[in-house]
Amino acid sequence: SFQRQFNLLEEEVDHWRASGNTILFVINSKDRRASLQAWMKQHELSFADYDDEKSAPGGIYTVEGEIHDGFELPYAKLVVVAERDVFGTQKRRLRHHAAKGQEINVFTDLKPGDYVVHEVHGIGRYIGLKTIEMDGVHKDYLEIHYAGKDILYVPTDQLSLLQRYIGNEGDTPKLQKMGGSDWQKTKAKAQKSITDLAEKLVALYAKREVVQGYAYPPDTPFQKEFEEAFPYEETEDQLKAVADIKKSMEKPTPMDCLVCGDVGFGKTEVAMRAIFKAVTAGKQVAVLVPTTVLSQQHFQTFTERFGPFGVHVDVLNRFRSYKEKKDILARTLTGDIDVLIGTHSLLNKKVKFKDLGLLVVDEEQRFGVAQKEKWKAWAANIDVLSLSATPIPRTLHMSLVNLREMCVIETPPTDRFPVQTYVTEYDARIVRDAVMREKRRGGQVFFVYNRVATIERMKDELQALLPDVSIGIAHGQMAGSLLESVMFDFYEGKYDVLLCSSLVENGLDVANANTIIIYDADHFGLSQLYQMRGRVGRSHRMAYAYFLYRRDKVLSEVAEKRLQAIKEFTELGSGFKIAMRDLEIRGAGNLLGREQHGNIASVGFAMYCHMLEDAIAKAQSGKEAAPPLPETVMEIHVDAFIDDDYIQNGGQKIEMYQRLAVLSSKKELADLRRELADRYGKPSQPVERLLAVTEARLDAKALGLVLIAQKKDVLELKWQRVADMPDLSQLDAKLRRRFRLVPNMPVMVRVSLAGITDILAFIKTLLTAFASLRKGNSRE
Repeated sequence: SFQRQFNLLEEEVDHWRASGNTILFVINSKDRRASLQAWMKQHELSFADYDDEKSAPGGIYTVEGEIHDGFELPYAKLVVVAERDVFGTQKRRLRHHAAKGQEINVFTDLKPGDYVVHEVHGIGRYIGLKTIEMDGVHKDYLEIHYAGKDILYVPTDQLSLLQRYIGNEGDTPKLQKMGGSDWQKTKAKAQKSITDLAEKLVALYAKREVVQGYAYPPDTPFQKEFEEAFPYEETEDQLKAVADIKKSMEKPTPMDCLVCGDVGFGKTEVAMRAIFKAVTAGKQVAVLVPTTVLSQQHFQTFTERFGPFGVHVDVLNRFRSYKEKKDILARTLTGDIDVLIGTHSLLNKKVKFKDLGLLVVDEEQRFGVAQKEKWKAWAANIDVLSLSATPIPRTLHMSLVNLREMCVIETPPTDRFPVQTYVTEYDARIVRDAVMREKRRGGQVFFVYNRVATIERMKDELQALLPDVSIGIAHGQMAGSLLESVMFDFYEGKYDVLLCSSLVENGLDVANANTIIIYDADHFGLSQLYQMRGRVGRSHRMAYAYFLYRRDKVLSEVAEKRLQAIKEFTELGSGFKIAMRDLEIRGAGNLLGREQHGNIASVGFAMYCHMLEDAIAKAQSGKEAAPPLPETVMEIHVDAFIDDDYIQNGGQKIEMYQRLAVLSSKKELADLRRELADRYGKPSQPVERLLAVTEARLDAKALGLVLIAQKKDVLELKWQRVADMPDLSQLDAKLRRRFRLVPNMPVMVRVSLAGITDILAFIKTLLTAFASLRKGNSRE
């Protein structure tokens, strides 16, 4: 995909023509076809409309039509370019900020064959989305199969009762029998263990709350000056994260905050602002990173950023000599060093600070349990800020159940494109074309080869394939000075290709490197693959990632799932989704000991999290949480559903139904309406009615209504409490005559529908009347 980068398109067209290819642009929109033809005229590219009989090989042609993606047939000397390849999808992705507890629904995609958990009926298997017609009205249902021949059809407005089952890798869950007592027994057994766990967790984290920390003073004028020196425009999420972190630092209790943001979304800048706040308050800062190379890069970045403000930064890693290390330790103890960056050697007992105030942990997911316990032991009364693009399941657990503070940076920087991702068998031609494409536009390439013993042989193979390309080698077993020299030379552009081990995954930032090729991609974990892809696409240029596995190799199920996930989640901001999918592939793990594995497997991760969240809330407050406001059930005879003509893909339909189910305000509904129009065009009539029904549901819920049901020529309205009911005697006389109270049911009325042709418009009239009565009463 060229995403309107016409300079890149021109280079590719020249390359295709030089190879003797026929180039065919398939464009559906007349305006875009005219725009493309005008561009080709401007660049003196001769083209013609395609004619099956007259068109000669080797030319450039345009044709009216529609295909999803372009393709190349090398042996037929044909390149077909789709409209979306040239112009991009032009989607404006409006980020959905889900309420707590809803992340699981929104962030995991349901496919036929997946196991699901229904709050009432337990574990079943999702078969697909089914449109059922009853009394001339169409409605979409999720078909769920249970043990025996039990089938449940779940209406799409009850999706909040359903979650995807995520258990332990390789475990096939047992299907429940509908209406049986098994599910209730399973939940009760899990609940007992979860309640014990919640009490332990709350006690553990309550200790931090009572420990006296340091309350940082408000921002100084220097802080504002430091932040204004940042050369880029901050995103809203970055600014919110910075504000939340500062607020936590100014409290007298120690901070424990996780910043979860995609690769290249600006987590380091957020951390630097917190670091500067700590230093200006007279405190020292420790920055813990997983690799030597990343520590060196941070040292350069921090020195450039903090240097003009008189902040002393140093680094402790294996590039330092014994004498230098000794000097650094002495200056840290006397307080001469304000910010000390280092790998796990920072956790050594010899490293002592004069007045440590903040610990920053970069790429938290790369540290083991033992290392985490170490820093928790000596960081009990200081602020801890962790950064992660793909938080591991354990970390995700803690954040999902509100035990740690969490700031999510979802918004990509401006002018950033998704990385074009390819998963395929290893082919020398693919490697050659990818490297030469990058070289032609003056860029550089990462080639990840994770076998140090044979890396020299791989270099010889690449050099034979690419004789005009300069190749450098970098891996963790090289001498420190040599590795530093190679990395610096690559950064300076002296090498076209850096043949390296997986050390590249940790935060290396080379803006000119915008293609990455990963050999034996099936040997890496999902988080690693995602991090490595994040090394490219960090500038305004289009970037490419190739995940290659050996020809004719049969991939394991886990490797296949990982590669499928990395291909699936290409859009900007996928880090959180990747973490959720990783959690699913590796198994949900545990919080405190292996005893929780059985509970997660028996009820599924989403239900487990939900139960744990309730148990923690109860343990913290000492009483049961107040039940949430019941959702309003709408049972009216209108065709309100997402029809196949509007959205064909079942997974995308379910995503939209999920989004509609968790909406809590009309503003969110308006945002979703705009996104639908952006992605799928003007809503069809059934979709317009679905949006109108959703709007009525939101209004009804705000008025305390729990049911609006149409039965023949009568509309039943039911409130949650008598106090929620409006004074119907105050209604307009014409409207009031339609109402009949239901005997023995003080919260229900029946409304005559005689003469009503548009039920939705009538419901809107009723709700508006009830809202105005409520306003009048509140004024009195």
